[in-house]
Amino acid sequence: MGISRQEALDCFQSDDLIGIGMEADAVRRRLHPEGVVTYTIDGRIAYTEAANNAGFGHICDRISAIVAKGGTGVMLQGEVLPTLTIGWFDTLFRRIKEHFPALWLHSLSASEILAIAHQSGLTVQDTIARLRDAGLDSIPGNDAGILDDAVQHEGARMQWKTEDWIGVHRAAHGIGIQTTATMTFGGGETLEHRMNHMEAVRQLQEETGGFTAFTPRSFAPRGFELNGFEEATAVEYLKTLAISRMYLSNVENVQSNLETQGLKVLQVGLRFGGNDVGSVLLAEGANAATEEQLRQVIRDAGFRPVQRDTLYRTMFLN
Repeated sequence: MGISRQEALDCFQSDDLIGIGMEADAVRRRLHPEGVVTYTIDGRIAYTEAANNAGFGHICDRISAIVAKGGTGVMLQGEVLPTLTIGWFDTLFRRIKEHFPALWLHSLSASEILAIAHQSGLTVQDTIARLRDAGLDSIPGNDAGILDDAVQHEGARMQWKTEDWIGVHRAAHGIGIQTTATMTFGGGETLEHRMNHMEAVRQLQEETGGFTAFTPRSFAPRGFELNGFEEATAVEYLKTLAISRMYLSNVENVQSNLETQGLKVLQVGLRFGGNDVGSVLLAEGANAATEEQLRQVIRDAGFRPVQRDTLYRTMFLN
């Protein structure tokens, strides 16, 4: 088991950033003694355009472009419009698998699955089982925000409680579908809220063992500055990453995030407990990086870069 809740809170209050990083690095080395840092090549596609008359062919064209760049998986996410029931997603996933049988579909989110189940008159478990049979391979947890109902959420997550999010992941794990978990912090929550989030993940992992990875992400304000929200600093990010690694010792992989942090902070994060750097293709704008840039950053941090698939199985060792 990882450090206690009080020990984690003490770390959040501590000024000893280097000491916290060293403790997290020790946990990382115990779980991953081989000195490897992994990354994946996959892409994200919004299916909403296809629902708005662009058609399934539009998505297949986007997938072809991702595969041409070396992509091995795709994350399909979007807004579950009232017309999008289980039948639409069943057809979409089957069409994709017909054209790209080797492609890994790490797609939808708990919020989307709950909406599909509601609109289709199905239980969550039956919805996930049908999606699995159509081609869904695993489920991302990037809609979690903070798993505490006292925290105000935005978007689709506003409609569902923490127990709903946990219920989707528990149901997925129960039928053999692995998932990931994310915590988006720095949006006005307290340290206690962050700990409630990590505790919820730790408890479910203890129960099911179905989470493959945990990713702490800093909240991007995007116009919320007027409400007093300030974007988390690099120091706060690194401390949260390290505490996540120490607290969630039952989750094998913790990701130092390229999308929100960029290459420099990501590299430091590899000495603060991170053993993975996410996807080459997902980071955009100022944080975009090529595969070779990512591999060089990993080497410069003292590790060997290894491309993986979505379930953290080695694909290439070079």
